[in-house]
Amino acid sequence: MLFFLRFLTSGRNRPKQERRQANPPKNPAAENKTLHSDLSQNIEEARRLFPASPDLIVYRFAAGERKTPAALLYLDGLSDKNAINNNILRPLLNASPGKDQGMPVPAISGVGIASSWADVESAILVGKSVLFLEGQQQARIYDTQGWPQRAIEDPQLESSLKGAHQGFVETGMQNIALLRRYVPNNELRIKEHTVGRRGKSKVWIMYLEDVAHPEVLGELETRIEKVEVDDVINTGELAQYIEDNPYSPFPQFITTERPDSAASQLLQGRFVVVVDRSPSVIIAPATFTAFFQSVDDYSTRWEIASFIRLLRFTAFMIALLLPALYIAVISFNYEIIPLQLLLSIAESRASVPFPPLLEAVLMEITLEMMREAGIRLPAPIGQTIGIVGGIVVGQAAVQAGIVSNIMVIVVASTAIASFILPSYDMGTAVRLLRFPMMLMASLFGFIGIVIGFMTLAAHLTALESLGTPYGSPLAPFRWADMKDTFIRFPLKKMTIRPKSARPIQDVRFGDTRPKGDGS
Repeated sequence: MLFFLRFLTSGRNRPKQERRQANPPKNPAAENKTLHSDLSQNIEEARRLFPASPDLIVYRFAAGERKTPAALLYLDGLSDKNAINNNILRPLLNASPGKDQGMPVPAISGVGIASSWADVESAILVGKSVLFLEGQQQARIYDTQGWPQRAIEDPQLESSLKGAHQGFVETGMQNIALLRRYVPNNELRIKEHTVGRRGKSKVWIMYLEDVAHPEVLGELETRIEKVEVDDVINTGELAQYIEDNPYSPFPQFITTERPDSAASQLLQGRFVVVVDRSPSVIIAPATFTAFFQSVDDYSTRWEIASFIRLLRFTAFMIALLLPALYIAVISFNYEIIPLQLLLSIAESRASVPFPPLLEAVLMEITLEMMREAGIRLPAPIGQTIGIVGGIVVGQAAVQAGIVSNIMVIVVASTAIASFILPSYDMGTAVRLLRFPMMLMASLFGFIGIVIGFMTLAAHLTALESLGTPYGSPLAPFRWADMKDTFIRFPLKKMTIRPKSARPIQDVRFGDTRPKGDGS
């Protein structure tokens, strides 16, 4: 009962955010401790800071013409060795002494000064190099980060026919650069936050200052600053920490791998949250209908885009309700079936010993297992799983009398419908909600389906995303946003930004061109 009440009340009475009390990184050796002037002591102290770390490189050499004893420390694999050899070591070994107490001047940018071991530790952990010189109680920090990176490729989860073939990568600054290419505007703002007391993941909030609502920005920043965990690995984790209702099966933020899709949301007045080391970004606030929109919708003519969008909503209803309708019709309301079809169904189910609910659950779980196996296994083996599963479910199970032919058709139609949804998170939510709907149908027939559907509608109406109604523009009803909901109007008619994004600048563009002017 408690879960049911929380499921319904959702975001309007936002439950207290659960936070794991992470232990702060304890390193007394680095806290409030200054550097030594003796080079050997500094190296010993550095080795104590990084025990059992064979990737810590300590390169000792004599710097400049004065042959000043020096040591360069960095972590192998996190630093760019070419930059270290060419821009730091080579000038230090060959250049003349500089004016700063005889220290040579390397040819590299991003030089900083560290006077405590806490600064040295944090610099080495992020891939920077630290230079110690004999007789100095300060260390030079050089910007030499250079970890392995993959090339920019086509997004895996969000394929597009007419969109760009570029997806986000695991480096946050590259993702920001990809977005900047789409929105080269001086109103684009980027706010940096650090999340995680051990991992210290960089999180950037991007928005258009003259369009995005400052109240939503404040709420988003407050929630991110309150996250107290060891580390945030990807955007999915961060989204769960800052969402309004952790008990809801529906995703409350849009996650995308596409820079063009994220840029489009930025221009509508929403916020983009970039998490370092994650190949996707968060878009907030989100509405229920936004999960049925795709970047291809705006690349095709409005009639075709509207037809495809209506097809997605139809697929959502089929994926959610079709197994439940089958159970309700077979168990309670078989009088609505035409006689010939009823005889065919009865003949198909004559050899099945299980009730319709058990038959449907058995088939759905089998389908989910095959789907997960196909995802987790390598691609060649995954295709084999699909073929074997299709033969087993399509022929062997029917011939053995475990399931009926009609049930196979229902499950196959449900699976195809769930694949049409452009959002993976929304698709998984539908897959989960299908089971309670089947249970309600087996208990109460059509009445149970209506009760379950009305419960979901009430939950969607009460749900919020960063204080924005999740059911908008349906609940509350906003006529202006209906131009881009079920039917996508011609782009020239969509002059107003969606109200559900809460922009402070409504007008997106003005159609001042005279009619019939094709120039």
